[in-house]
Amino acid sequence: MGLSYQFAPRFVWMSILGLLLLIMTACGPGSTGTSSAPPATGGSNSTPTSSASAGQVTEFAVTSNSDPEGITTGPDGNLWFTDSQGDKIGRITPTGTVTEFAVPTSGSKPQGITAGPDGNLWFTELASERIGRVTPTGTITEFHVNVSYPNWITTGPDGNLWFTSYNTIVRFTPTGTMTLFQLRTSNSPAGIIAGPDGNLWFTESDAQANQIGRITPTGTITEFAVPTAGSAPAGITVGQDHNLWFTEALGNQIGRITPTGTITQFPLFTPNSNPSVITTGPDGNLWFTEPGANKVGRIAPGK
Repeated sequence: MGLSYQFAPRFVWMSILGLLLLIMTACGPGSTGTSSAPPATGGSNSTPTSSASAGQVTEFAVTSNSDPEGITTGPDGNLWFTDSQGDKIGRITPTGTVTEFAVPTSGSKPQGITAGPDGNLWFTELASERIGRVTPTGTITEFHVNVSYPNWITTGPDGNLWFTSYNTIVRFTPTGTMTLFQLRTSNSPAGIIAGPDGNLWFTESDAQANQIGRITPTGTITEFAVPTAGSAPAGITVGQDHNLWFTEALGNQIGRITPTGTITQFPLFTPNSNPSVITTGPDGNLWFTEPGANKVGRIAPGK
């Protein structure tokens, strides 16, 4: 079994909620990146009593024995997340009110989640060969996709859902039509994102492949080798410079790939930091988690 199904669920998503909250609060005036404030906690259906100041991290409790994994912004202005251990989909308002909705299939381990083109949220179920749709009011519908380990998911420029699974990139229409595109060299595609060029871009985290992939909406796949062997590319996002940026979980680097396939790598200061989740912040910089170093990092895209 490839790296993305063993390493990524733990390290790639474990810090994503905290990363988004930190980005939203750390980009205000006076933030230095080194100060901290005592975290506040909020339970289900509870609201913090004070607003966040620049640089303050606020944490919100979900149900016990849960394992929050993916997170995205919903069309309703709330954040939506997957609870892998509890088999639930969670909704959290910007003020911290948490509501959770049970996934019908027990042991499904919901993983990635994205805002769909139809006004709903769509998520993958890593352990049940299903993907799910949840409306903003919490109604969940599941679709059996008959592929192993549905992992990360995104909305494509063609108005369809795209997700990674074992050795396969899958296109799934909001009405339920599925098309599979098998990879030639990788068993473990991981992160996937809609690129600035109208294509989908994904990481191939297994050691033998160690590539960044590009797939057109019609299914043409092109792969680009990451220069550092065994680097385990994991998270991927689009920068404001119109390039793709990705983490190298074992290479301890941040990578940049242009839409034409030129890769540049940027080593991190802290050894064995295992960079995982990466996203573009409202300040135009790239922000990423370093679970191996207990840090969050920031890198400027440049010009």
